[in-house]
Amino acid sequence: METYTNLNIQEIPLSSPYFHAKVERFLSGNGLRMEALDSYYTIQNSQGDILAGAGLYRDVIKGVAVSEAARSEGLAAPLLSHLLAQAAAAGITCLKVFTKPENQAVFESLGFHELATSPQAILMENGRGLEQYCTYLRSLPRKGRCGVVVMNANPFTLGHRYLLQEASTQVDTLFVLPVKEDLSAFPYKERLQMIREGAPEGCIVADGSEYQISAATFPTYFLKDLSDASEMQMRLDLDLFARHIAPALDAQVRFVGTEPADKLTARYNALMKEVLPQVVEIPRLEQDGAVVSASAVRKALDGGSFFAAAALTPESTWPYLRAHLAQRALQAELDLPLKPGLVGPDSNGAHKDMDYALMQRSIRALRPFWSRIALAQSAGELKELGMEAEKAMMEATGGVNTHRGAIFSLGLALNACADSARMADLAAQICGNNRSAGARAIALGGYRELFEDWLPYYSETRDARGTLLRIISTLDDTCVLHRAGAERAQQVRREAAALVSGQADNTQLQQLCERYAAEGISPGGAADMLALTILTYSLFN
Repeated sequence: METYTNLNIQEIPLSSPYFHAKVERFLSGNGLRMEALDSYYTIQNSQGDILAGAGLYRDVIKGVAVSEAARSEGLAAPLLSHLLAQAAAAGITCLKVFTKPENQAVFESLGFHELATSPQAILMENGRGLEQYCTYLRSLPRKGRCGVVVMNANPFTLGHRYLLQEASTQVDTLFVLPVKEDLSAFPYKERLQMIREGAPEGCIVADGSEYQISAATFPTYFLKDLSDASEMQMRLDLDLFARHIAPALDAQVRFVGTEPADKLTARYNALMKEVLPQVVEIPRLEQDGAVVSASAVRKALDGGSFFAAAALTPESTWPYLRAHLAQRALQAELDLPLKPGLVGPDSNGAHKDMDYALMQRSIRALRPFWSRIALAQSAGELKELGMEAEKAMMEATGGVNTHRGAIFSLGLALNACADSARMADLAAQICGNNRSAGARAIALGGYRELFEDWLPYYSETRDARGTLLRIISTLDDTCVLHRAGAERAQQVRREAAALVSGQADNTQLQQLCERYAAEGISPGGAADMLALTILTYSLFN
């Protein structure tokens, strides 16, 4: 039998399909399934077979397994020690692990302690994270009988507000704990702010943590997977809540909304009644015979309808809906293939300094600014926020200007709610004497082409590529002018117009894409105007 000395612990390159599949097979053979991982470390034999493995996702250890043939070799401890050292080098000093009870002694020897248990799994950590969070919870003001609501609020709806209103009538102090895990359409910081702005007066909205419905306590929640694994994780999450969170808040009752549709949440509510001393279910708010839900709001936003989403949410949520639609518009432009000279999922176009991944990072970097831009109270504040957004964009892209024009035009639309006169007035205040051609000139004109041509065309056809060609055919695009000169810019407009009128097929578009890429022609201004058209349609719809 092979013996294992001078262990060679290797990080597996999960980006490789071959090695990803190898890890997946190893985990499956040990009764585990592949989940999201940032890194995975293994000990292998001389034939390259994985004998032991352990992975890390953010601050959660996952996928700890030792093959049956090597379970007497003591491989787990050195492997985990290596993983802990790698995490510490990355600045992660408080780690959590969701593991089988038989691994408890190994983790205890490495400084971990138990947080919660279920019949088939335990949750442990090696720092004071939960203790510190509970100390924070104990510092919150309270009086009389206390209750608690845990909510994701993705986004915060009239239904969430109704739940809090009804719950607050049954206790003296109502605490609201937002889910912190950023696996939702709306980031945690936006959801926290929505809850704080929309909750009834008197509710105490605490900071969220990794200790309620998270990748540590309940990893399959965000997959909506009702399985044996989900059952174990639900019990872990509820055990942690009952043993630590509820006592820190002096909470005697937990409130939940009834769940008529989602089987996972319905099962969670049922288990909650078994585990916790008192659970009160409050009937869900209905509107026109349908339950008001965050999923219905997200469905409306996915369909590009601000008004349908707004009807299900309090006014305090509306700026965040607009922010979501701004990101959606930029993403829709980026995801469109066969765009002559532009970056898309199929090509870098005429760009050597940009690609799809870079544009994606830029879009993510801009997300935190859109709701603030929507709420700006003056042109001066709007300008300052635009400059902050541009700085964040540049940091995310390494100094490449990916969306400067979009920040300007989409920012005006968000703040003015796509009112052309208001957009022109804001543009005049921001631009001052700087009234050059391009985005500023179009804005100062109140986006006449947008409202008279591009938006009606897009509203009628919902054809993003046709709209882009129409924009290219009518726009004095300074990006093209700077790269190709005035004469070629006019020819670009004519070429786009010919394709619009002739309803170009993919072969013609591909040929144009290849020619523009070779010539270095990129109608970036038109790309910004396409995103603006999509956003404006959504704000009016």
